[in-house]
Amino acid sequence: MERPGLNRRQLIAGLGGLAVAGSFGFAALGTGADALASGADTRVRYWNLFSGGDGYNMIAMLDSFRAEHPGIEVKDSTLQWGNPYYTKLAMAAAGSRAPELGVMHLGRVPGFSPGRLLDPWDTDLLAEFGVREADFNPDLWQRAVVDGRLYALPLDIHVQLCFYRKDVLDRAGLLGADGRMVPVTSAEEWFDVLKEAKGATGKGLQTIGLWHNDQNFQWWFFVAFYTQLGGTWFDDANTRVTFDTERATQVLQFLRRHVTDGYANPVYGGGAGAEQFVNGAPFVWEGNWSVPVFDAAQAEYGAVPLPPVFGRPATHAESHAFVLPHRSGRGGATNEAAHRLAAHIVRHAGQWAAGGHIPAHTPTLSTAAYRALEPQNEYVSTMDHQATEPKVWFAGSTGILAQRVGPIVVSSTTGSARPDAAARRMRSELATLLASRNPMDGLTAAEGGAAA
Repeated sequence: MERPGLNRRQLIAGLGGLAVAGSFGFAALGTGADALASGADTRVRYWNLFSGGDGYNMIAMLDSFRAEHPGIEVKDSTLQWGNPYYTKLAMAAAGSRAPELGVMHLGRVPGFSPGRLLDPWDTDLLAEFGVREADFNPDLWQRAVVDGRLYALPLDIHVQLCFYRKDVLDRAGLLGADGRMVPVTSAEEWFDVLKEAKGATGKGLQTIGLWHNDQNFQWWFFVAFYTQLGGTWFDDANTRVTFDTERATQVLQFLRRHVTDGYANPVYGGGAGAEQFVNGAPFVWEGNWSVPVFDAAQAEYGAVPLPPVFGRPATHAESHAFVLPHRSGRGGATNEAAHRLAAHIVRHAGQWAAGGHIPAHTPTLSTAAYRALEPQNEYVSTMDHQATEPKVWFAGSTGILAQRVGPIVVSSTTGSARPDAAARRMRSELATLLASRNPMDGLTAAEGGAAA
């Protein structure tokens, strides 16, 4: 399908008006005239959104690359996480100011107008640098393919997990002979576990923190359990909503029960779950990025995928992935260096795993060093049981889908809406989004996303 051109002014207008440009500092994007570091022949400008522990791990990996490739200068810039980052990256790609390499959540790729704001990867060049399709989970790799071409190179998957305190579960008789949490295979078994754990929990602590008032976490949890039930979103052509309100109601009732049965205290805000976990609460549902936090707190804990309460293992997963923001005339030494840098980091992701993320490069998962990581070795199986958002332009981390539907899930979990009514509202919102046009290219999911 031939698509009309998109200039910077049109894109800014589509994203919410010309005022956006000033608010994100586009004057600071640079013109590509920066001098190379002394002794370097080639420069790669690399934009990412990694802060905190992730930022430290990424810097260590970049320093390793620099040491091995002194002829390549890597100029890395860490920008604000979330929509500010994506808006700035879009403006750069539309205005011929894009860096040679960037990072993106994989779920956001279909909405980034692949072929217009993103350039495809040269898979032969990646193979030359040791990265091949066979080294990735097939489902993960295919999520990065649009119209038959690879537009993202997965670095990891990051997942929602059930963290548990071993000391509390030991008192409650909920640890197996291997010192890990007893397996759960149904909703009733899960609530039996919560009941036993509550009896062994200290005063003033809730049984589980599940971010009951946070739209992103509640949406992620919903995606996991709805996937366990085999729920679908749209037909293959993205022209019809197939969202099952009965299955959705079942999930919403399950989430709500944590509050009504007294296991999640509605008085506490979302962040209190992690804090209480450190202080001795038996459970918290959190992203794997909390592993360094709980390690630093010296908590005696483990982490498993979200419980398969509806029979089918599935836990919410997103992926950090490398992308090539569109550059006119992309090619030559800088493009080759961008491929080399991305391939190096993907192949040497052992450092990245320390932050709790699961490396996408499957040979890394079989190394002795990775198998020795705890609790990472407890939840590595989630690579084969990923629950992901639908592959449409409005999905992905901090995307429009979570912004529109996440608050509806929260309303059900916290009790301001009945689960069945919330499920119907979710379906209605999905229908509205399916008919909406992507501000990046003016196309609906059916017009621009069928091949994706």
